[in-house]
Amino acid sequence: MYNSDTEMIFPLRVVQALADLRGEEWSQLVARVASPGAERHEQVAFVLMMARMSSCGGCAADSFRAMRGCTQCARQSIRRFRGSDKDILAMFQQYLNEVAQFEEKHRNNGRDG
Repeated sequence: MYNSDTEMIFPLRVVQALADLRGEEWSQLVARVASPGAERHEQVAFVLMMARMSSCGGCAADSFRAMRGCTQCARQSIRRFRGSDKDILAMFQQYLNEVAQFEEKHRNNGRDG
């Protein structure tokens, strides 16, 4: 079965649909990442965070999650998260650092060649 809301990894277009699921800090993060002027590295970190929280890597076309679509899967992942908004923000910061390290490593590798 094909669902037009199902992609291979968490899509940025779903971010805004997550805004109402938690507290004010979460809503502010979602608004920042979903805004037209959002920083690219913040968007990448958010996609990485959601892909890992939602286990996008293990999703298959015929799985129940894929049949429901990315929006419902991501909403469920956020609702099921047992930590606080501060915990999510700390996790987001870790992913921001991971993205920055990745970019720095690849920027330095480009200079070597």
